[in-house]
Amino acid sequence: MSRRILVVDDHADNRRILRDLLGSAGFEILEATTGEDAVARAEAEVPDLILMDIQLPGIDGYEATRRIKANQALRRIPLIVVTSYALSGDDVKALAAGADAYVAKPLQPSRSCWPR
Repeated sequence: MSRRILVVDDHADNRRILRDLLGSAGFEILEATTGEDAVARAEAEVPDLILMDIQLPGIDGYEATRRIKANQALRRIPLIVVTSYALSGDDVKALAAGADAYVAKPLQPSRSCWPR
């Protein structure tokens, strides 16, 4: 059984890049395009990891993160904010919302950290 990652991003190209990269490493990819959809998918699917964008239609990634982390059944799921919305202090806001980590786009994975 493969590990499931919920990728939350409203841009199809960003989801495709992560789906291709992580799917080729054997992960099952779930997708959401809005904050509300992210919360609903997390509740329904209980993924092993959530990659959350901040700028989303409807509720933003901060609020979606707060809602996911407020749910007792979901709060232990690692949630990483992955965003191009990288202004000074946004990492602090993401962590305050409950994110476990913050990564600014564009992603630049080193060759040593990704499975081949």
